[in-house]
Amino acid sequence: MHEFRVWAPSASTVSLSIGDSSSPSSPMAAAPDGWWTLTVPDAGHGTDYGFVLDGGEALPDPRSRRQPSGVHGLSQVYEHDSYTWSDGDWKGRQLPGSVIYELHVGTFTPGGTFDAAIEKLPYLRDLGIDMIELLPVNTFNGTWNWGYDGVGWHAVQESYGGPDGLKRFIDAAHTHGLGVIIDAVYNHFGPSGAYTPTFGPYLSSGANTWGRSLNLDEAHSGEVRRFIIDSALQWLRDYHADGLRLDAVHALVDRGATHLLEELAVAVDALSTAVGRPLSLIAESDLNDAKLVTAREAGGYGLHAQWDDDVHHALHALLTGERQGYYGDFGSPACFATVWTSAFFHAGTWSSFRGRVHGRPVDTLRIPGHRFVVCLQNHDQIGNRATGDRLTATLSDGLLKVGATLLLTSPFTPMLFMGEEFAARTPWQFFTSHPEPSLATAVREGRREEFAAHGWPPGDVPDPQDPATFEHSHLDWSAQDPSMLAVYRSLIALRKRHPALSDPRLPLVEVIHDDGVLLIRRGPHTVVANLTSTPRTIPLSTACLLFTTDEATVLQSDSLTLPPESAAIL
Repeated sequence: MHEFRVWAPSASTVSLSIGDSSSPSSPMAAAPDGWWTLTVPDAGHGTDYGFVLDGGEALPDPRSRRQPSGVHGLSQVYEHDSYTWSDGDWKGRQLPGSVIYELHVGTFTPGGTFDAAIEKLPYLRDLGIDMIELLPVNTFNGTWNWGYDGVGWHAVQESYGGPDGLKRFIDAAHTHGLGVIIDAVYNHFGPSGAYTPTFGPYLSSGANTWGRSLNLDEAHSGEVRRFIIDSALQWLRDYHADGLRLDAVHALVDRGATHLLEELAVAVDALSTAVGRPLSLIAESDLNDAKLVTAREAGGYGLHAQWDDDVHHALHALLTGERQGYYGDFGSPACFATVWTSAFFHAGTWSSFRGRVHGRPVDTLRIPGHRFVVCLQNHDQIGNRATGDRLTATLSDGLLKVGATLLLTSPFTPMLFMGEEFAARTPWQFFTSHPEPSLATAVREGRREEFAAHGWPPGDVPDPQDPATFEHSHLDWSAQDPSMLAVYRSLIALRKRHPALSDPRLPLVEVIHDDGVLLIRRGPHTVVANLTSTPRTIPLSTACLLFTTDEATVLQSDSLTLPPESAAIL
């Protein structure tokens, strides 16, 4: 027996279609709140179904848990109790003190599935990773995609392994002591297969970068908000995920008294209490506003962390010398010192890229650094470059190791992008597989036009629809740099062994910079980096050398001599 329910407040009639599209549909009963229901005695796990609005075609369920035939096909009843978990002893992972590893299921392994990724879990555990962040795994049209074109917010992409595949992955990750964060996109529906807005006023009158905005504060927005929160809770409760990364929350326009993000944080905290393990919400935002991670008791939303692009930009521009676009204000040692001690560079200050004042200061006495997730590389900062080139295409091995040293001794929550730790040289490019010719053409031409404005010839920009673009983006596990991998393993181990290297108290961080040398005080430890192409001798009192990226480093009683493009921890 199964009760079918769907919210369709504007429909005159709603019928349930069971089985193939040729089967007759059964009328559903309406309720005053816009919900329609029908209980079918012989339906259950594995039953295919769709909803017929006002005599039209059978459409997939907006809350579908499984789409075995893709986003345009019928939905399938999926009972979460059908999977038997083995992680009963799992007590969760808290975000403070963790090192995150971001990966895309489709390109992380040659197989591109959850089961294939399971084989790499011992490797991630031995690297020292605490939490894995999966790029979006909800359903999208086609067979490969970054995942941000998702349209089924309660279902799992079939080409990755479907709902059971995700559960097997998370179950196995917990067995290895690894938490799992799922990237969730609630700011827009993808351009292909988005049937949900057909059922009701899910979209507002406004728009954002990717299309129509979600209806969070207009008429009937209560059910839309519930739709989003129920999706989020499902990943955490029914799939045993340990956290969510919320994509581009600045695009969630909500003029209500209680912002959706605050409402979601309250619901997640309640679920955390019920399941007895930490559950983390991490927001991506370009607003430079710490209100997101300020406690609700202090007037904030109470999220657990937010991505901090300013730290990435400061590191990237410092190491590469790039100053185009949004890197224009970044790159100086003084900028680095600012973000390392204040989290944001633009904090009520002028942004030349935006042409206005941007952000506001972080109260560093009250907000710890672990609430800011930072990186040297991530899917956006690589994939949104014209050719998807990694830092390995730009920087020397020496500077790559310097960057890793700075990242992994920072007061923030560090995140690696898959393959970064072994100096992967495979690009990670923008790829799609939209089956509609017109959409495929629009994506291809839009990508080329975007980069043509920055001087890139159209022929140099990979075609997102070309299967080769997707194939080129797969990690090459046979091309690991053992020296780089050893550096990352050592740095993560040191971060865990010496509490001062992960201390999130920003007022205790001291940065000194002079003549291409950075000196960072971290409690009893000192991190020193030589960014120049010549050796540098730094006057220092007697200390113990914990780590160096270059064996030619010389520590004497009163000084430290660093080779070019190297770093050390004392």
